[in-house]
Amino acid sequence: MVQPRFLPSARIANPRRVRAATQRRIVRKSRARTAIVRRVFGVLTGVLVLLMGYVVLTASLTGLSYAVATERAQREALQEETMRLDDRIAALRSDDRLAALAARMGMHEPQTVAVVRIEPPRVARARPRLAVLSSLAGLFAPAIRRRQ
Repeated sequence: MVQPRFLPSARIANPRRVRAATQRRIVRKSRARTAIVRRVFGVLTGVLVLLMGYVVLTASLTGLSYAVATERAQREALQEETMRLDDRIAALRSDDRLAALAARMGMHEPQTVAVVRIEPPRVARARPRLAVLSSLAGLFAPAIRRRQ
């Protein structure tokens, strides 16, 4: 018969330490299982953010190019209208047309020309200001007496 060997007691010296090590091992293994999934998800999220940024910038650029094209067309239409109106003004101001209108109304060139000289209107003089600081002081203190 084989003699049984006596093993030292199965008592664990510090059960809290062993329990904490077991919990750490469980958490580490759980995190290791999901690490790949989280990395792939992070990379896909980054790529998606970059792609959406590109799409938003492209859409913005397209909208701006449509706005520029619309404004160019409007500017060209306004320039054409301005040219038409300038031609119409030139036709209405033409000397031949005005002479024909004047002849129809019985108007003629004046026989005598009188030159009248008009004096420029007198402008009231402003009283001279004193120093700049004293004029600024008037902003903060009310005037007691005013000359009229």
